[in-house]
Amino acid sequence: MNLKKSLIIVAALMLLFPALAACSQDFNAVILMYHKFGEDRYPSTSVTLEQFDAHLNYLKNNGFHVLPLEEIVAAYRSRTPLPDKSIAITVDDAYLSVYKEAYPRLQKLNWPFTVFVASDGVDKGFHSYMTWDQMREMQKGGVLFANHTATHDYLIRKKEGESNDAHVARVRNDIERCQKRLSEELGPPPMLFAYPYGEYNTDIAQLVASMGLVAFGQHSGAMGPYSHPATLPRFPVNQHYGDVKSLRAKFRALALPVSSIAPFEPVTADRQPVLEVNLENNTEVRLNELACFISGQGRTDPTWIEPGKRFTVQAAKSLSKGRNRYTCTAPNQARDRYYWFSHQFIVRP
Repeated sequence: MNLKKSLIIVAALMLLFPALAACSQDFNAVILMYHKFGEDRYPSTSVTLEQFDAHLNYLKNNGFHVLPLEEIVAAYRSRTPLPDKSIAITVDDAYLSVYKEAYPRLQKLNWPFTVFVASDGVDKGFHSYMTWDQMREMQKGGVLFANHTATHDYLIRKKEGESNDAHVARVRNDIERCQKRLSEELGPPPMLFAYPYGEYNTDIAQLVASMGLVAFGQHSGAMGPYSHPATLPRFPVNQHYGDVKSLRAKFRALALPVSSIAPFEPVTADRQPVLEVNLENNTEVRLNELACFISGQGRTDPTWIEPGKRFTVQAAKSLSKGRNRYTCTAPNQARDRYYWFSHQFIVRP
């Protein structure tokens, strides 16, 4: 997809969110994403309790503002500045360990958090999931529950013989069914959504935007004034990357001022896709120290098309099939924090 087509897609999506096209430069937030707590059999989706305690202690002792996700989104919509080091805690799927382990710890700190619920697992009584009664108890304690689809399916995958229109309609039904169950059990849900597995394509992003949902992925990076409302970033946290020393830079991350990218579409057959990135001016970013990193390949240098304004980055070797990330970071002027941006590529089999 060329730059012109990508910009048309971004413009079309922004028409669905007209208030979001120009946010305050002072808007910056980090959104953390967890799944399970203390379920050490699943290190790729769980953190140890020792790790989680260390995360909370670091946030408590280092001047962070743990805010409700709805408050951050409202500030994003209204172009309102946020306090420095604003952070939101989110959890996907509604596993039982959220109720048993995360909730008591966060309640003790009086910190808000959001759970994105995959409602079929709850309705089917899966033993690893919370119940609606437990969620009602948590809701009284200030926990927010939002949409993660009913099925937790791979949304970008079509069924055999399924047309594009039928595929989009099926995904819409999946999202609407979850929204209905949340409303029936917990009252009117917020207009927030998290993509299962962090996977989306242009059609699904446009669908979500047309439904009025602000949507979050699983690609890393800070949420800033130019972040896309249908593909907002979160930092995934798990046991493999749960050490506080490795997370400090993420907790303190700033949003790289990316105004547009090409291609917007993450799903590709290209094993070495080129990503073109356009930047807005921000004198606090040391762009001469910009570094990019490719999943499984390490660091690669960007190629500047217009110095300080536009660059490209490309994998040096073929990407693996499935989800991959291009991540670019640059230090601030004080060199004590990093500006951070990631884009997901999903390589088709």
